[in-house]
Amino acid sequence: MRDHTKLRAFQLADDFALAVYSITKSFPVDERYGLTSQLRRAAVSIASNIVEGASRASEAEYLHFLNIAYGSAKESAYQVSLAYRLNFINATTGKETENQANMLAKTINALITGIKRCQSPKPNAQSPKPKP
Repeated sequence: MRDHTKLRAFQLADDFALAVYSITKSFPVDERYGLTSQLRRAAVSIASNIVEGASRASEAEYLHFLNIAYGSAKESAYQVSLAYRLNFINATTGKETENQANMLAKTINALITGIKRCQSPKPNAQSPKPKP
């Protein structure tokens, strides 16, 4: 199986989850079961799906979980943007955290692309010459 701790995508996802928990501490109490909970679950889902995918035997399953992680990263970027527009966080924190989510999504997407590239059949460099 793959070691998820060596993946840059996992490291960024773990950092992002910690950042989300930190910023959501200041969200209004009446958002505890709303945006606070939704954003935290989405952030934790990113790292969790990378871990689960890395533990799967097949590349197809791995890609499936990475795609879910990618979707959760994009979801989180929107939720951070929403939190800023609702004045739950200041502009600097909002932009930094949204950028962090977008960088994470790009990293996951690059990982997905790399895995797909490795899966595609490679042309045989020493293909037999056609018979005349």
